Amino acid sequence: MSNNTSQSCTIAPPNIPSDAGIAGAGILIAFITTATLALLLSSYLTLSTLRPSASSRIISLTTTIVRQLLGGLSDQQLISGISIQSLALARLHTITPYHFFIIWMLSLLSTATNFAALLALVQDFKRDWVLRWLRQAAMFVNMGLGVVLGVLVLEVQLKKLPETMAVGCVWDEGFKQADLEKEGGNNVLSVVGTIAVIAASAIIFALGTWYLHLRVQIWGRFVRVVSLVILWAVAVAATVRVVTVSQAFGTPSVELADEGERQWSFGQLLSLVLLVLPLISALEIYRGQLKVAACEGEKGEVVESDQVPLTAGGNGKASVNRFTYQPNPWFK
Repeated sequence: MSNNTSQSCTIAPPNIPSDAGIAGAGILIAFITTATLALLLSSYLTLSTLRPSASSRIISLTTTIVRQLLGGLSDQQLISGISIQSLALARLHTITPYHFFIIWMLSLLSTATNFAALLALVQDFKRDWVLRWLRQAAMFVNMGLGVVLGVLVLEVQLKKLPETMAVGCVWDEGFKQADLEKEGGNNVLSVVGTIAVIAASAIIFALGTWYLHLRVQIWGRFVRVVSLVILWAVAVAATVRVVTVSQAFGTPSVELADEGERQWSFGQLLSLVLLVLPLISALEIYRGQLKVAACEGEKGEVVESDQVPLTAGGNGKASVNRFTYQPNPWFK
């Protein structure tokens, strides 16, 4: 390890710079809002199966939109969780325990969101073995990274690493626990809680894997509801911790050199603007797929208008009714 790194692991700086790319207000709001929306959609689909109602076109359309939206939000949360955890490990020798802990909490929020979506969309994944194993691989990577981050958080707590030092200093020879013992440290409750969260992540992954590859559905309604409540509890606890310890909304556990995480920049605003995409997707699913107009095909049969080729038929002349144009009802 370089001399500069060893020196930084010997003397604890008085403060650390902020990092709006990790704990900025816009980033946290966008992450939490996406997870909350996915959890609400998962709850709707899971609870709607408890009392199946009479089939109707409105219910069918609503369920289709919700399932497609939830699938996209679940994938987004899974990719975001893996990406942000990979970033934390890549910056192990520069990132401090403050930002590292926030990333770990966001990864737990991502995990709870994805397993809640699994409860609602498990039949969609079972129908295709490629989608099922892609989901399995992503779940394994997400769980593995979460456990690694949890172990590092535990190392920071056990070795009483000061909040202003990089997480990678727990293995540095320049770090002297005896000399810095008064400057850092956590109580026994935090250590026990960290171990419990690591164990819970592994247990949730094992149960989720078993549920994903189960050929015949044997989990009853009660078990699904209990699982959903537990996942909601994990998500709420992780969100509360992020809000309370972040500079953007609460009181950080370490002194920051500036107010960068409270300031709004283009990156912060962009994260919030992108929250409009699920609403646009829902409108496109409803108007573009579920209400697509029918028209006359090549041989007179009725087909969906989006399946009609762009060129004319064999006689070189397109039928008047082949291409359906829906006029604006207010400006016909």
